[in-house]
Amino acid sequence: MSKNILVFFTLIIFSSITKAQDLNFQVLNDSIQSLFGSRDFHSAKILNDKLVSFKDSDESNYWVNKNYFIYYYKNKNLDSCSYYIKQINTDKLSNQNLNNYYYDLAYLFKSKNQLDSSALYFNKSLRYFEKDTSQYSAYRARIYAGLYSIYRQISDNQRHLHFLKKYLKESKKSDNSYYIATAYNNLALYYQEEDNTKVALNYFQKALNKFQDGATKNRVYQNIGTLYLDAFKNQDSALYYFNKAKNNNSSNRTLAHIDYYISKIHKSKSSHLEENILLINALRLIKTDPYEPLERDIYLALADNYQVQNDFKNAFKYYSEYHNINETIKEKSIVEKIEDIQTKYDTEKKEKENLLLKTNIEKEQQQKRGLLIGSLIILLFGSITAFLIQKNTRKKQKLAEQEKTLETQKLATVLKEQELKSIDAMIEGQEKERQRIANDLHDDLGGLMATVKLHFNVLKDKQTPELFDKTNNLLDEAYNKIRGIAHAKNSGVIAKQGLLKAVQNMANKISVSNKITVDVIDHGLENRLKNSLELTIFRIIQELITNVIKHADATEAIIHLTNHEDTLNIMIEDNGKGFNVRQITTKNKGMGISSIDKRVEHLNGNMTIESERNKGTTIIIDIPT
Repeated sequence: MSKNILVFFTLIIFSSITKAQDLNFQVLNDSIQSLFGSRDFHSAKILNDKLVSFKDSDESNYWVNKNYFIYYYKNKNLDSCSYYIKQINTDKLSNQNLNNYYYDLAYLFKSKNQLDSSALYFNKSLRYFEKDTSQYSAYRARIYAGLYSIYRQISDNQRHLHFLKKYLKESKKSDNSYYIATAYNNLALYYQEEDNTKVALNYFQKALNKFQDGATKNRVYQNIGTLYLDAFKNQDSALYYFNKAKNNNSSNRTLAHIDYYISKIHKSKSSHLEENILLINALRLIKTDPYEPLERDIYLALADNYQVQNDFKNAFKYYSEYHNINETIKEKSIVEKIEDIQTKYDTEKKEKENLLLKTNIEKEQQQKRGLLIGSLIILLFGSITAFLIQKNTRKKQKLAEQEKTLETQKLATVLKEQELKSIDAMIEGQEKERQRIANDLHDDLGGLMATVKLHFNVLKDKQTPELFDKTNNLLDEAYNKIRGIAHAKNSGVIAKQGLLKAVQNMANKISVSNKITVDVIDHGLENRLKNSLELTIFRIIQELITNVIKHADATEAIIHLTNHEDTLNIMIEDNGKGFNVRQITTKNKGMGISSIDKRVEHLNGNMTIESERNKGTTIIIDIPT
């Protein structure tokens, strides 16, 4: 009712105010955007039909066509979308509207599965919104969402994970619960495909905590059910989550997926009738909300089901349907690739035409300026000659000053390198000293105490048993203490166990002995790094976790270790009280940050610190391997 009232009063304003054209345009357009926000697309189109009369300026032309684009995009009419976006004149658009135009174009190409063109326009749009990191977090998040979905579709896992993490980061900045939950859900799907089911389940649970009740939350329930069914082989838990997702809030596509997966459970129990009923219902649902890959899988499952029941007529029917839709999917893929190539060609052609037009205009302007400049050259020649002589003298002075500055910089660089070498040598010396002390205690003093104990065994017959037992107990206690010291002193040496094992052991010990849980999530660390590199990285992580325990008041911390082809990514998150990052300067870093920063710099890496009050801290370190 309230939406209809909004449309009614807006139309009254439109009809009554005839002279204030700008005001009419702004009132109508604001009302249209409000209706889009409340998903009343039909009413928004009615108002936009009225806005057509204002198409007398670049801005009004942009908004009228953009509003039609949004309406037809939501109604999945991609041909109309293409028509209206081509009506937009991009020559005089503001930077923000131009990049919004690129953003809309990127999603249009993505809907047409023309992924190369989509990625091109997403990156064009991103150039504007990346300029100011203090604003536009929601815009950047949506662009990163488009990019990570593209790279997921073409199985580029490294770029997919890269943009997915950027999407989560910008979603947290914008404090948008829906975006954050979507990021967690897609991270879960990524780790599920990587067979890291424990991490996947953890992210699914985080997504559930962020999503409000509705269709999106039901899709997470469906994903968790699929994880329990396919990965954990736990049919009872899978059914529990599938049933939680089956309600009126779910889309027909989600319900079709659920019936398809539940039919697998009945198939495993040879309940062919129940399997058949679920597959027929899933087929009915997916035809109302088309998704050809699932429809193809349902046809194949039905064909197999009828074949098991010796109903070869229906089996042949559904095998034929499966074959037809599979060929359709392949043909569409080929057509889409051809269209994508054509789009790229048209785009390059248009850009070349624009460049040529711009060049011709510039040539005309240069010719006009040439006449004026030519007349001034003679008058200025004498002055320029004198100026050049003076400039040459100043240049010599400046070169002398620059040489002096370079000498100072070289000296500073040498001193800095010496400082880094001394830090590295100190770390290496400490480790060697720990190992030497451990070896001395264990091999020399430990062996000596064992020998003394043997000597006392000889005295057993010559002394009273009570005295012997007391003496023997004291020697055992001394020997055990020596072994404890040796092991404690040697705990920092990770040469034998490796970086990952050392970090996991550290996390387990901290989780047992402190009021904080430390988890380790690793990816791509099957092979060892150089021992000196592993040792330095371990010390960095140890220092950062110590900071969390001492200062963060956190109850949970996560250590992410991800080894790409030539880069090790370390990300440490906590849910502690956070701090103001701006207070950390090059002169006042505190909390061991200065030492860590120097170690990272020595490894040619870089470190980023993100923190907000009462929202925890994230430290990201990238180190070349």
